[in-house]
Amino acid sequence: MTKPYNRNSAALYATQWALSANPKYYHFGGIGGDCTNFISQCLLAGGAKMNYSPLGWFYINSSNRSPSWTSVQALREFLLSNTKIGPFATIAPLESLQVGDLIQLRQNPTRFNHTVIISKIANGQIYVCAHSNDALNKPLSAYAFEELLGLHILGCRE
Repeated sequence: MTKPYNRNSAALYATQWALSANPKYYHFGGIGGDCTNFISQCLLAGGAKMNYSPLGWFYINSSNRSPSWTSVQALREFLLSNTKIGPFATIAPLESLQVGDLIQLRQNPTRFNHTVIISKIANGQIYVCAHSNDALNKPLSAYAFEELLGLHILGCRE
């Protein structure tokens, strides 16, 4: 069964926890970055159910989680290919993205290395929240990047 993704709940969670860490989750800041962990929490707040399959999307604790919970590339692969429980997405141009959608940034020559969530859109400007370099309603235009990839969340499967 597919249900709508609650974009407003995801964005509300993002703005609530953008500048601090929810104590329910380990903060991976010192060991590779916390951006995708934070984004996964936002997706969960938006109504996504965890997928506990071996190639799924889940968090039990810091040492028992799926790669897709904390890895930029693994989250993208999961969202784009998921046909089971959990959130699913499609690649979309920036101008069609909505609040609660994700943007991945390639800030180095070889790979996408950062994920942010759209927290608001105003006057044609996209604002995002993020962890690693914590950001609350930061203009996307303030980021330095080589390439952007928009991920439009289509819904959540139960």
